[in-house]
Parts: sequence; C-alpha cells; structure tokens
Amino acid sequence: MFETQRKNRRDYYRNVYLKSEAWQRKRYVVLKRDNWLCVYCGVKATQVHHTRYAKYNVGKMPIDWLISVCNNCHEDLHK
Repeated sequence: MFETQRKNRRDYYRNVYLKSEAWQRKRYVVLKRDNWLCVYCGVKATQVHHTRYAKYNVGKMPIDWLISVCNNCHEDLHK
C-alpha cells in the first residue's frame, strides 16, 4: 500500500505538477532570484533543482528548497 501511494505521488508530481502553471511560476521566481545563473558553476541556469521535497504536500515546498542549476550540474547532482 505504501509503495502504491508513493508511486502515485511521484507520478502526479512528474506528469501533472511539473507541467502546471503553479510550477512554472515557482520555477521562474527561483531562476530570477538566482539571476538566471547556476548556483554551483555560474553559467546560465536552465533548470531548478529541489534540495528537499515536501513528502506529502506536492508543490508546497518553499522557494528556499529550490535552486537554479545548469544541465551539467543538475546531472551531477542526480548521479
């Protein structure tokens, strides 16, 4: 049961929330806050990375839990 709930949350997050206007607004705020630069290497940021996740409240993470990153740094973070 727990695994099913976890999978459902993950699927909702990936397939619904990350495509929503709410996420697009939050993403824009984070990129603007970080001057459109990767916080790790300083090149142009194209992505937003979650430093933590709100376990049960998808989309309710505070802006402080998000950082701007370039593709290369984002890939390194997920290795």
